[in-house]
Order: sequence, then structure tokens, then C-alpha cells
Amino acid sequence: MPNIKSAIKRVKVAETKTKRNNMIKSEYKTAIKKYEVANANGDANAVELLSKAKSKIDSACTKGVISKNAASRKKSRLETKLAVKAEAKKAPAKKAEKKVEASEEKTEAPKKTTKKATTAKKTAKKAE
Repeated sequence: MPNIKSAIKRVKVAETKTKRNNMIKSEYKTAIKKYEVANANGDANAVELLSKAKSKIDSACTKGVISKNAASRKKSRLETKLAVKAEAKKAPAKKAEKKVEASEEKTEAPKKTTKKATTAKKTAKKAE
């Protein structure tokens, strides 16, 4: 322990700030976990929990607990989890449509004859 009065105060201030920061971290991590569980179970309130989690992350960012880029990254990853979950529900119907479209494109695509044209140009240049 420090003996100097200002150093003693610094230790106390550091402890109180650490407690505050840990409390804020715990809040946003809990909000994220609640959202992830709801999203995994397919609950209807997942969107609402997403907005609450994003709000907690923003408040942690403004209070200086996490950086701006870290907050942005965390929010982005949460949104992609929701988007992936939504796409997974719609995916089986879209796969069949994509297969049909791909087979139609293959049959309609004309064959390219670029090699013959370029060789004809090269022989014409050599003749000159």
C-alpha cells in the first residue's frame, strides 16, 4: 500500500472506476447473452432484445468502457446473427429457385469463339 496521500487516493479512485466498469461490462454481456438465447430459440422478442443489447453496448462505449470500433463490431456481429437466422428459415425455398435459374442460364448462354478471331488477326498481321 502507498504511504503518500495522493497515491492512496489514486488507489481508491482506481478501485471505484474498476467496479463501475465491471458493472457496465456485465450489463452489456448479459444483454448479449439474453439476445443470443432468444435468437437461438427463435423467440419473437429477439428483435427487441437486440435493440436493448445494442443500447447497452452504446452506453458502454460512451462511458469509455469499450472503444468505438469494438462497440461497432459487437453490434454488427449481433445483427448478422439475426440476419443469418432469418435467412436460414427462407433458404430451402430459395435453393430450388436458384437451381432452376442456373440450369436456364446454362442452356441459353451462347458459345464464345474468341480464340479463332484472335488467331485470324495474328495471321493477318504476319502476312502484312
